[in-house]
Amino acid sequence: MKIYQRGRIWYLTFNVRGKRVQESTGTADRRKAEKFYAKRLSEVERGEYAQSARITLTQFGQQYLDYAKANKRSWIRDEQIMTHLSQAFGSSQLADIGVFQIERYKLDRLKAVSPATVNREIALLKHMFNLAEHWQLFFGKNPVKGVKFLDEDNDMVRVLSEEEESLLLSHCSPYLQDLVVFAINTGFRLGDILNLTWEVVDLDAATINFKVKKNRRMLDFPLNDKALAVVRSWYGIRKCEYVFYNPETGGRWKDLWLGLKKACRKAGLKDVTWHTFRHTFASRLNSNGADLVTVKELLGHSDIKTTMRYAHTNREAKRRAVARLGVTLVTVPAKKMG
Repeated sequence: MKIYQRGRIWYLTFNVRGKRVQESTGTADRRKAEKFYAKRLSEVERGEYAQSARITLTQFGQQYLDYAKANKRSWIRDEQIMTHLSQAFGSSQLADIGVFQIERYKLDRLKAVSPATVNREIALLKHMFNLAEHWQLFFGKNPVKGVKFLDEDNDMVRVLSEEEESLLLSHCSPYLQDLVVFAINTGFRLGDILNLTWEVVDLDAATINFKVKKNRRMLDFPLNDKALAVVRSWYGIRKCEYVFYNPETGGRWKDLWLGLKKACRKAGLKDVTWHTFRHTFASRLNSNGADLVTVKELLGHSDIKTTMRYAHTNREAKRRAVARLGVTLVTVPAKKMG
């Protein structure tokens, strides 16, 4: 067995039952690589070493997505994340992906997206390695365990002003305009919008009654005039069970992130995602006097602690409330003479 460096990463070569094996240590730190070397040497000598399958992240990613579609409600988001992971690691064997490569991916992605988004992507990669180990396709230490997740400021939420909303809509295609308007006026998650079917829509009562995909809670949602107008327009051109469908295929939308990204780029807007519309919906409810319990129910949150993040966005409403207190007439009892 020997250890050598290729680029910045240290590698091992050794023989197992007459077969030559090459393996990445996943680190550019020689001391850590030597510890990995000692561990692997011990495993080989005890006959406990098992070689990871020769499979790339892209190949395993397809197997993972087949599993996710059958077992996870959030598989659509996983599919979107896999696009970025495949671009960075797609041709790499699972056994060759180490801490250094993941740290570099983390920093590169941070230039384009928020820390929270980077953390979700790294978390999925960690889950995939755990699953590969469970399926006996990968042996060794999960490299993501050596990666520190980024700090997230969960109290700060990106919302659209009315001016930004108008600017964005002016750069959207007609179908995208409808979806953005609907999202801003309902606060629905993108997955719930894409999965919305006519059987849960009551146009006469102007309500939608469906099960929230993320937490499986039933949501009885009243549509305002803007959201109802969008739904009525799509009802007139309905072609399938889904309320919103891809005009080119006549079937369910699979991905709307690229369309939104293009519109935002044209409008000169930054840090806008589909979840921004959900934040905007909640913040506008709060600014217009809706109590947090009502906001919680409309968003379909299981815990009001999640809804509390929107409490601080109601700065103007707080200012008005304090101002009203200042002009409240208070009767002060007169002092008795003598």
